[in-house]
Amino acid sequence: MGIGTSIFLIALGAILSFALNVTIGGLDLDVVGWILMAAGVLGLIMTMVIWNNRRRSVVTTAEPTEYRQVTTTEPTEYRRVEERRDVLPPR
Repeated sequence: MGIGTSIFLIALGAILSFALNVTIGGLDLDVVGWILMAAGVLGLIMTMVIWNNRRRSVVTTAEPTEYRQVTTTEPTEYRRVEERRDVLPPR
């Protein structure tokens, strides 16, 4: 669920809960509105958590005697580069 869908569910739920005064047999529109708003808020929170995790990248540099790990918050480009220093480059 994306941000737009979450906002749509929140708006639709608010309209059903607060703006309409209609009775449908066996269906309480106030409860349906609150459920839609809760689903929209939950979807918005989950979307933000997932997108926040995607923006972190981990850069690892390996020296012969030391290993360092640097974490940045720049967008990840989803590629992995490995460099071996014990092998000579091809000629």
